Amino acid sequence: MATGQDTRTQGGAGRTRGRPRSFDRATALEKALLAFWEHGYEATSVSDLTRIMGIGAPSLYAAFGDKRTLFDEVVRVYTGTHGAFGDRALTEEPTARQGVARMLREAAAEYTDPDHPYGCLIIHAATNCTSPEVEALLRELRNANIANLASRIRADVAAGLLPAGTDAAALARHAGAVLQGMSQQARDGARREELEALAEIAMDIWPHD
Repeated sequence: MATGQDTRTQGGAGRTRGRPRSFDRATALEKALLAFWEHGYEATSVSDLTRIMGIGAPSLYAAFGDKRTLFDEVVRVYTGTHGAFGDRALTEEPTARQGVARMLREAAAEYTDPDHPYGCLIIHAATNCTSPEVEALLRELRNANIANLASRIRADVAAGLLPAGTDAAALARHAGAVLQGMSQQARDGARREELEALAEIAMDIWPHD
């Protein structure tokens, strides 16, 4: 005879038994991003990640794969959010000079924003890293950014917006070096206005037609 006491229907307890605890994937991913950004790839362990993300190791592996796969996703999210200001400036401004000037100004603000770790994840996450794959990933991203800027500068030279003798590769690498230096100085405690002053000086070396 049916008694109505089937435990599967009491408060839903039986329905959830054995299932992994649900969590918001985007929120957990952002927490992982902040951890890698603050401490770097090498110093952030799986146990650190599960604690910071508020999930168990089985849930982490099921949702994100291993630590390296999670880091790859973190890098994609970072380049599309916190780190997107550079590409946006070069795309939206009419000249390479104006794009770089805006990029450096926005870097000064982004790198010193107290709402997240200072500096740039792409620049610092591989510090003291023993993974050649992670080092290569971030190095390739940095070099791709410099190559993209050099291409933009060459286009301006061809259009007569910069002098014909402009060394596009050297000018792009200079901008990359300034960005990397600003990132490190932000981590060392430089204030936004100090980095903005540095950005203004950096733009003084740009040639004028």
